[in-house]
Amino acid sequence: MNKRPSILIVDDEVSNIEILSAVLEEDHDIYFATSGDEALEIARSALPDLILLDVLMPGTDGYEVCARLKGDALLADVPVIFTTALGDQEAEVKGLTLGAIDYIHKPISPVIVRARVRNHLEMKRLRDDLAKMAVTDALTGLGNRRRLEKALNVETARLAASGGLLSVIILDIDFFKRFNDLYGHTAGDRCLTMVAAALNRAVHHASDLTIRYGGEEFACVLPETQHEDAMVIAQGIRERVEALSIPHSGSDVAPTVSVSVGVATAPCVPGASPEAWIRAADKQLYLAKAAGRNVVSGTTFEAPVATSAENLRPVSSSAWTAGSEV
Repeated sequence: MNKRPSILIVDDEVSNIEILSAVLEEDHDIYFATSGDEALEIARSALPDLILLDVLMPGTDGYEVCARLKGDALLADVPVIFTTALGDQEAEVKGLTLGAIDYIHKPISPVIVRARVRNHLEMKRLRDDLAKMAVTDALTGLGNRRRLEKALNVETARLAASGGLLSVIILDIDFFKRFNDLYGHTAGDRCLTMVAAALNRAVHHASDLTIRYGGEEFACVLPETQHEDAMVIAQGIRERVEALSIPHSGSDVAPTVSVSVGVATAPCVPGASPEAWIRAADKQLYLAKAAGRNVVSGTTFEAPVATSAENLRPVSSSAWTAGSEV
């Protein structure tokens, strides 16, 4: 069953919210706010599909709300329609310049409101579908590197407000080039899709993200996940891949396909570079390979605001090998 589109109605006049709700509630889930600050708070928690935003409000007005929405990585793609009693062209130009997608003039016409909302929601759906295709790996169906970068930008910004933890896993199929050389690229593609399926089965939360990072390398983004839990997930991935029992006579570490895994966890802070998690997890992947492969290696660290790798400050690290108990 398809999820109903959600709409956030923002107006300091409750009567206007009631009118718009009556027009739209039959086909949409409705949220409402009576101030700009409340609207921003609800938008971040509800993530609506569309926002109907009053221009003239006391305190934080509609223009400022729109500007802040468009400056927020989590909300920038949510279409905003201004609702206003203002009729001058200059006001409309200002709103459109700030990123609004349309204007609806008061007093509203129910027929016009329904039509414009329907059209903009359909355009958003099409844009979302295209965006999903652009960030999906065609072979495995997992997200691709672009999806990873976008997710890290969004999650680090979201979690920075509360200092929430973010864990990232990077894994690599051991001796995959030899596998391709021995069994052919068709078998190699089949191996990649099986590993991707094992990865998906090991990750349980709806907010977690699985990625084909590139070639035979995969990644997971685990928001609000403790390091110990991320290590359990990583070990589960390693064990699930091992359980696939895909023959690999060219491997120096096991008779079947195996993976080496790096895990990095840090609290998010304002201004921290999302790349810090990738660098830290990638370093742990290198250590896992150096430890003999088919190994999980992990660390916690403090995410620096600066982007230089030397500013990473490890706090603790751990490693699990094949056969280690969780």
